[in-house]
Amino acid sequence: MTMAGILKSVSGKSKIDLTKKRFAIVVAEWNDDITEPLYEGAYNALRKLGVKKSGIIRKNVPGTFELTLGALWMAEQKNIDAVICIGCVIQGDTPHFDYICQSVAYGITEVNIKTRKPVIFGVLTTLNKKQALERAGGKLGNKGEEAAVTAVKMLEF
Repeated sequence: MTMAGILKSVSGKSKIDLTKKRFAIVVAEWNDDITEPLYEGAYNALRKLGVKKSGIIRKNVPGTFELTLGALWMAEQKNIDAVICIGCVIQGDTPHFDYICQSVAYGITEVNIKTRKPVIFGVLTTLNKKQALERAGGKLGNKGEEAAVTAVKMLEF
């Protein structure tokens, strides 16, 4: 789905006033050539949907594994309505990929349940860098945008 298609799926239909909502975007610094475009996609999508600049807070963590704790710290803040986790894990030659992906997916799920706030899994888990680039603004779109739209839809729920 294109950015226009993604935004159309929520634009003009929002049941909530997004100008009064605050989003935390927690970004892994590892693979920053991928996570930066994902962040930009999420940020720009939120802005196009009506979120104020002051309603978007960015926090960096060293790597994807640290997204869970960063997300928890942000979600525990009363003035944060939703958290978007941005990361990228590219498969290598060791099982490290499997452990990180499973731990982060489980951890983000737990933060959702514990805080009762939307905590969105905007983490790419790809077999190679080419696949990651295709999903960070390449031919397959920007998964950061999709994560932002998901956060809005969950707040509307």
